[in-house]
Amino acid sequence: MAAPFPPIPRPNAWLAASGALLAAISVALAAYASHAMQGPAQARLQLAAVFAFGHGLALAALAPSMPRGLGQVALAALAAGVLLFSGSLAGAALAQWPTTLAPLGGMLMIGAWLALAFAFLRR
Repeated sequence: MAAPFPPIPRPNAWLAASGALLAAISVALAAYASHAMQGPAQARLQLAAVFAFGHGLALAALAPSMPRGLGQVALAALAAGVLLFSGSLAGAALAQWPTTLAPLGGMLMIGAWLALAFAFLRR
């Protein structure tokens, strides 16, 4: 009997898994923001959750079929960017950390999406 899903190439498995993990964490962040936070901290945590969920979903969906090369690098940059961006916002909301890494994370996400667009056009 064949497996329900084709196997994910090993280099991309960690990207797909990290995307699924980001999506799961984002659901918990959103729930916590809705039930335990108020004011600016709630808004920051909800924004962190939205970005983590959307980019986590993108990683989980795109990684399994991404060939080696620019696409993989772009997905890794996307993962790093969302960790820096959402992590910085979540850290600010939960532990009053500065958001100094959020702009770097945002730039990484923008660059990653542009690199992905280029990688898709090269296919």
